[in-house]
Amino acid sequence: MTVRTILKMGDARLLRVAQPVTAFGTDEIRRLVADMFETMAAVNGAGLAAPQIGVDLQLVIFGTDAPNPRYPDAPPVPRTVLLNPVVTPLGDEKEEGWEGCLSVPGLRGVVPRHRRIRYRGFDPDGRPIDREAEGFHARVVQHECDHLVGKLYPMRVRDFSRFGFTEVLFPGLDASEDD
Repeated sequence: MTVRTILKMGDARLLRVAQPVTAFGTDEIRRLVADMFETMAAVNGAGLAAPQIGVDLQLVIFGTDAPNPRYPDAPPVPRTVLLNPVVTPLGDEKEEGWEGCLSVPGLRGVVPRHRRIRYRGFDPDGRPIDREAEGFHARVVQHECDHLVGKLYPMRVRDFSRFGFTEVLFPGLDASEDD
């Protein structure tokens, strides 16, 4: 396994629409997923999308088995590998919440997201995944899937008075955890 370099906002590769995964169960997919989990763990991420490490595929990972130090008050999200995801809102209700991003280090902003969603896709072996999620779990899925269509969370911020440096907005959090 290898910790990969995470692309930063401003890199044009983060603005591409990712290509669908067409071959499941391959050694390449397994290595990529292992590298992504290693990379996410190395920086305490809540999730990671393949485009964030320069891989132009519709593949996201998210979740941990323990609370995330970058989001200490958030409930755990089930550890998931999701290929070719489709996200469907369940209702019109949205909620605002603070988000950060490994590709936008050191910053946080309030982003509106659908409160409840259904997400479908496939695991690395091509088996279908079909789940409903709400709250933080739904937020993480929407955030990661945005990367697959070339969208970073600052593009969704509506009120820039609630966008800024983590060390200023959340002095109790270790700002180095947002890098």
